[in-house]
Amino acid sequence: MIKKNSGQKLLNKAKKIIPGGNQLLSKRSEFFLPQLWPNYYKSAKDCSVWDLDNNHYYDFAGMGVTSCILGYANNYVDREVISAIKNGSMSTLNSYEEFDLAKLLLDIHPWASMCKFTRSGGEACSVAVRIARAHSKKDVVAVCGYHGWHDWYISLNIPNKKNLDKLHLKGLQPLGVPKNLSGTTAPFYFNDKESFKLLWEKNKNNIGTIIMEPIRDSEPDLSFLRYIRSFSKKNSIVLIFDEITSGFHDNFGGIHLKYGIKPDMAIFGKAMGNGYPISAIIGTKKIMESAQETFISSTMWTERIGFTAAVATLQEMKKIDAQNKIIKKSKYISNRLNQIATKHDLHIEINGMESIKSLNFKYKNSEEIMTYFTQEMLKEGFLASSKIVLSVTHTKKIMDNYLLSANKVFMRISKYITTKRKFPLKGGIKHSSFQRLNK
Repeated sequence: MIKKNSGQKLLNKAKKIIPGGNQLLSKRSEFFLPQLWPNYYKSAKDCSVWDLDNNHYYDFAGMGVTSCILGYANNYVDREVISAIKNGSMSTLNSYEEFDLAKLLLDIHPWASMCKFTRSGGEACSVAVRIARAHSKKDVVAVCGYHGWHDWYISLNIPNKKNLDKLHLKGLQPLGVPKNLSGTTAPFYFNDKESFKLLWEKNKNNIGTIIMEPIRDSEPDLSFLRYIRSFSKKNSIVLIFDEITSGFHDNFGGIHLKYGIKPDMAIFGKAMGNGYPISAIIGTKKIMESAQETFISSTMWTERIGFTAAVATLQEMKKIDAQNKIIKKSKYISNRLNQIATKHDLHIEINGMESIKSLNFKYKNSEEIMTYFTQEMLKEGFLASSKIVLSVTHTKKIMDNYLLSANKVFMRISKYITTKRKFPLKGGIKHSSFQRLNK
């Protein structure tokens, strides 16, 4: 039982000096459990998190927004990072680990010949698009997925404020984005060939780049991905796979390797550094060399820690076969949750990648039910939400305890639905759109 929540008190203070209270939209407590989410952590290890009041939770809700599949504070990765810090994390000269990481990524992806690095995923997407535009000499970028916060992407909502509704969050306003970027990006939709064909007809001969996530909330129709690949080759369009989320989760490398579909460029982040800031753009030599013809540069992209962490993370992943371990755990959790839901006559849906699942209650008031699920699981000592994110450190005992708690909560949910009673929420219903967040 959670006795105290200093995190929400600190959040209220933080909102007075930090817009929104924190730096990442996906970590705002309103998206999990308004007024009740612990919000801040004091320490984290393996799949455990301790909040400001030393309340202990097992994390099933994100593992650092899917970045820490080796678990928090992995001993091997941290030792390598500490050694790098002691040897100087920054210098006038370059760190040799930059080369080591580039070589490692290109060995994993033989179709690619060159590599560039940034620290955040949004930066990496912007760099990839800049390089692709420099190569194609065309302005219009066809977009299918979530690719960060930069102007080139948010400009999607200038001509139509609903363009991003199916790609990211509803209600995103393009405030601060130059209006003359209108029309330089255009959306098409996942597993929907017709939406791409329609987009092409409207922008024929102006599209030089396609950037897309090769997997979203459901498995791709491979004929869709093959169509996009074939079309882009035929029309000399640069195809970029954004694998910030999908990379190194279902398999060791980009998920496109699993599908046997090679893009012209691919972007990685999150899991690649097990929580340390590092992102990468890889691509064919012909296209990547266009980076030399445009200005792309940053001091902090040369610091040593990110490169060191990524090399160590990839070595450890391969050594322990991390991806297959997590997929087995994910299948176990998914199967058991479906069985529990059936036992209590609850209608749920579990989909997503093999290693990262999404839980949805199939009712009109699904957001209210999910908020209650999160609230009650928090009392049981679990960070839980619509995303089910696991690491190699989630043991069977921890998972079974999660399932025991989920069984109790599912039973109560079923009773509230059957009796048509209102769910006893201590705070508001979780937010699901940018509009709601800012009301």
